Amino acid sequence: MIVVAIVAILAAVAMPSYNRYMEKSQARAASADLVALSLVMENRFQKTLLYPSYSNAVIPASVAGRDSDMTRDFSAWTPTQGALFDYTVDSDGAHYTLIATRKNGSCTLSMDAHNVRDASACKVLGSW
Repeated sequence: MIVVAIVAILAAVAMPSYNRYMEKSQARAASADLVALSLVMENRFQKTLLYPSYSNAVIPASVAGRDSDMTRDFSAWTPTQGALFDYTVDSDGAHYTLIATRKNGSCTLSMDAHNVRDASACKVLGSW
């Protein structure tokens, strides 16, 4: 009976720590996805001297789910955290903002064309 009580106490302490660790690692991976997406945007700018224009468009995680414009613009990018995060692009040709939003709403990361990063809406990550 004592052993069961000790195991229960250890599990009660360990599980929240493990869950926080997993959420933090997933948020870090989503931030890496945003950086990779920004490189795709910058590559497109280097080729055409314009960013592709999108108005708060969600980029489907799989290439097969994208329309022809998104396939052309983002074919080189596939998110590692596409099952957990939605990725949105808002651009007007001269500027862009990229946003990763956790599907359960507990974390939002953003990055813009000037490399200004915001993780204030992602308590588990803090800053990046």
